[in-house]
Amino acid sequence: MTTASDTPALNIALLGGGTVGSQVARILTEDADALTQRIGAKLQLTGIFVRNPQATRDYQLPAEYYSDDIDEVMADADIVIELMGGVDPARELILKAIGQGSNVVTGNKALLATHGNELYEAAAQAGVQLSFEAAVAGAIPILRPLRDSLSGDRVTRIMGIVNGTTNYILDQMDTTGASFNDALAEAQRLGYAEADPTADVGGDDAAAKAAILAHLAFHAPFTLDQVYTEGITQITDLDHKAAASAGYIIKLLAIAEQLDDPAGVVLRVHPTLLPRQHPLAAVRGAYNAVFVEAENAGELMFYGPGAGGAPTASAVMGDVMSIAKRKLRGGPGRTHTARRELDSLEIGETTTRYMMVVRAADAPGVLAKVAGTFAEHNVSIKSMNQTPDEASTEEHKTALLSFITHRAKESQLAKTLEATKTLDVVDDVLSVMRVEGK
Repeated sequence: MTTASDTPALNIALLGGGTVGSQVARILTEDADALTQRIGAKLQLTGIFVRNPQATRDYQLPAEYYSDDIDEVMADADIVIELMGGVDPARELILKAIGQGSNVVTGNKALLATHGNELYEAAAQAGVQLSFEAAVAGAIPILRPLRDSLSGDRVTRIMGIVNGTTNYILDQMDTTGASFNDALAEAQRLGYAEADPTADVGGDDAAAKAAILAHLAFHAPFTLDQVYTEGITQITDLDHKAAASAGYIIKLLAIAEQLDDPAGVVLRVHPTLLPRQHPLAAVRGAYNAVFVEAENAGELMFYGPGAGGAPTASAVMGDVMSIAKRKLRGGPGRTHTARRELDSLEIGETTTRYMMVVRAADAPGVLAKVAGTFAEHNVSIKSMNQTPDEASTEEHKTALLSFITHRAKESQLAKTLEATKTLDVVDDVLSVMRVEGK
């Protein structure tokens, strides 16, 4: 019979005592007995590296757990959990952990999207495991399925809502008619948005996650600077009204798709119109969802809370448990090094649809002239709608024309847009958005 003194122990060093770090510390201490029973080993939290050991935290442990001495915290660590965020000094500390033979768990999407390949290679050479489920979509288990469950399939496309802040803002604008600024302020009040929300509303947060998803889905190295990125700061009430009248909803989507001609992958993040019957259209509030298309598995969707201390800590602990079980069995750490080279293509190579709303003269022949510009650039119009224009006057009568195209190459659509702007019958192009879904 195994006694408590016979139970092996694994030392855990935690870097960062913020919202997620505090919840990881809570799970490791409050659920210690249950975790031991599940894996047959004690997970001993030996120290937490923080900048200010005296600060008050969401979940407070005794003072002896906290230290600003990184060498003291990381000494003899079997697993190092990095939850500090940012690129530096997180990169150096993860490399230090790998160099001393520690396995690493991180939720640092910005770091992985910029220096991931360096870290993956270092972990592979050291024979340790680097895991990062918490880096994308909070508690949603999406990275493991891409790495494991779908590894024998050919993933062709990933389309996801991977930023809860922007999804909450767009949802409020759609359902309540709130302005962008009012919806953002409410998101900040509820804790969904940071005091500086630039990375979220500008699309950079989603772009980092797109690069990580593409790395696992397509088994090739991708970085943040290869992702075409647009945020939601320019989305207006007009955009939402035009989308709603056509049966669509606006979502900020991260899309990674593999093309055959030319061969490569297009990575893009931008506001997108989705039909209201599309599964992703029903994702409300600060929730996330990732839609995966594979040759054999077909269409899959992963849904759940995409942020927050406890949900993200759940993903962190899943990685910790996986590493702990592997260490007890023995053997090298699982690696994520890219297996092939695959070009990152410009967004102009992708095929999509546009919705374009223009203010044009309300006169005979105008519609034909605008539609003719689409035809000149080999872009077919799927639907058109004309609505009254509040800015119209007796001296200059105008109307709003809304066009939704059939699928065409992005480069053709962009040329159509530029040509439409130069027409003498067009006063202004008020809204241009890409459309996905059937």
